Amino acid sequence: MALTPSLVDSHCHIDFPDFSEDLDGVIERAAENGVAYLLCVSVGLEHFQRIKALTEVHRHIFSSIGTHPNSDCVQAGEPQINDLVEGSRDQAVVAIGETGLDYFRSKGDLDWQKDRFRVHIQAGKTAQLPVIVHSRNAKDDTIAILKDEGADECGGVMHCFTEDWEMACAALDLGFYISFSGIVTFRNSLDLQGVARRVPSERLLVETDAPYLSPTPMRGKRNEPAFVRHTAEFLAELRGESAERLAEQTTENFFRLFKMAKGSDKRK
Repeated sequence: MALTPSLVDSHCHIDFPDFSEDLDGVIERAAENGVAYLLCVSVGLEHFQRIKALTEVHRHIFSSIGTHPNSDCVQAGEPQINDLVEGSRDQAVVAIGETGLDYFRSKGDLDWQKDRFRVHIQAGKTAQLPVIVHSRNAKDDTIAILKDEGADECGGVMHCFTEDWEMACAALDLGFYISFSGIVTFRNSLDLQGVARRVPSERLLVETDAPYLSPTPMRGKRNEPAFVRHTAEFLAELRGESAERLAEQTTENFFRLFKMAKGSDKRK
């Protein structure tokens, strides 16, 4: 049985080519599974126009603007603060990013990645929009840069969180939210599940990161926003809450964090 329509997939990439053949079906299945809103997250400025086109047609889909820490910037060039701030004035944009550090896929001298991260945080502070943070194998540097750049002034979310409670606490102390993807449902994610039990309910978000990381029982399939229901239901059971309450809470949290997001009936 589907949840009451109150879930938000707080991080997906349905502008990717993976969805080009059945995008309408993807959006319909999300609604059928109680997913009322989606945040389509930018990974490169050169692709922002396709996200913009998507949000103009579907008023319940919001967007961010930014360049992923692993993205190649040959076409668009390195993002500048002004580029991000100007782009953030689009009516559907509610966040800066995704940004952050990824020491798993990128090797060697990564000062360029740190600089890119700092630019996004500065843009978030200027635009007064939260930042969406990707962090992989870069726990200490991620927190250090967030502190150094005063990211608590704009806030944000640690997306697809997979780290330990120490990092979660450091992010929470900066006013950040913690978002869990389908990874938390994996059988071998016991440590992460322990973290998920402890995150304060008012700082919790759920996401798919579609088309990646399908939750149990959809592993092996292309992920899509409808599947966030499985992650939400798993988290609810893990935390000893009702699925309906967790859906309501994470939706409240989404609109509290992403203050520029409004219900589809209110967007003008």
